[in-house]
Amino acid sequence: MDKITVERYTPAAAGEWNSFVDTSRNSTFLFHRDYMDYHADRFEDCSWIVRKKGKPIAMLPANLTADGVLHSHGGLTYGGFMLPQLHVDGSDVLQIFGCCIEAWRELRIKSLDYKPLPHIYAGSPSQEDVYALFRLGAVVTEQSISSTIDMHRGWMPNKLRKRHLAAAGKLPVTISETDDITAFMTMLDDCLRERHNTAPVHTVAELMRLKASFDANIRFFVASIDGLPHAGVCIYDTGIVAHAQYIATTPRGRELNLLTPLFHHLITSEFANRRYFDFGISTEQHGRYLNEGLLRQKTSYGAGATIYSRFILNLSPDTDLHALTANTMPHIM
Repeated sequence: MDKITVERYTPAAAGEWNSFVDTSRNSTFLFHRDYMDYHADRFEDCSWIVRKKGKPIAMLPANLTADGVLHSHGGLTYGGFMLPQLHVDGSDVLQIFGCCIEAWRELRIKSLDYKPLPHIYAGSPSQEDVYALFRLGAVVTEQSISSTIDMHRGWMPNKLRKRHLAAAGKLPVTISETDDITAFMTMLDDCLRERHNTAPVHTVAELMRLKASFDANIRFFVASIDGLPHAGVCIYDTGIVAHAQYIATTPRGRELNLLTPLFHHLITSEFANRRYFDFGISTEQHGRYLNEGLLRQKTSYGAGATIYSRFILNLSPDTDLHALTANTMPHIM
């Protein structure tokens, strides 16, 4: 591979960055600068562009914290190097990591906190970075279980979910898309506070801003009775994956199991042509606590496990990068 160069992202490169996001084989709209920068006040951006002969061949969404840790990216569910459609392989990505680590060491960055893109989001296989992390001695720090439906198989609920759907069919339930983000977030806030003693990651104002920028990607759906919403789902649609970013219910909605007809509509109709439908993770504490009840609810729709991983890579200057990335012939007995 020809000599490559590494540079820190600046706002002057926003257009080039967004164009790369649009054509990369393993990126989503979350990597677009209009999405990443909505919380720029909370994260010190430290993203990177890797070039070969002046042309970008990889980009890394990242932020830097005061403890000298580079995160990819602290404000996103996943991160990792974005790669072009073709002609960057595992050997190239090893070299990309090596060149980046040299640049990061010059900035006295101590470690890399890396969240690779889960495979379901990629347009084509793109796990060269996971191989490079292995070669560089990275340590796994998180393995969280998300529940995902392979849409080639479609709607395959269990018997209980089928009964809930049949019961809901006898009710005056209306499924609709809504732009009333305030009402949705009020229902979500009440639900999270009551059931989990937590709050949404996004504020109403932030979701309104993101919805304005990504209207086709961020959508809200509700199941209502007599005009009142009792269940709702915020979908992040990447074109490949329809991801349930937020799921909300009222006590009445839970009593009537209104999420079942709502998810049935989303899976069999609204997003039936997507490759995957992802319900999100059912773990806490970096994957060390599994909410088994929540997991079983999601699995009951016919979902299986997708792993959201996380690695930490020590960038100590004592580490010999050449020794870690150089190929060695196997010893044959």
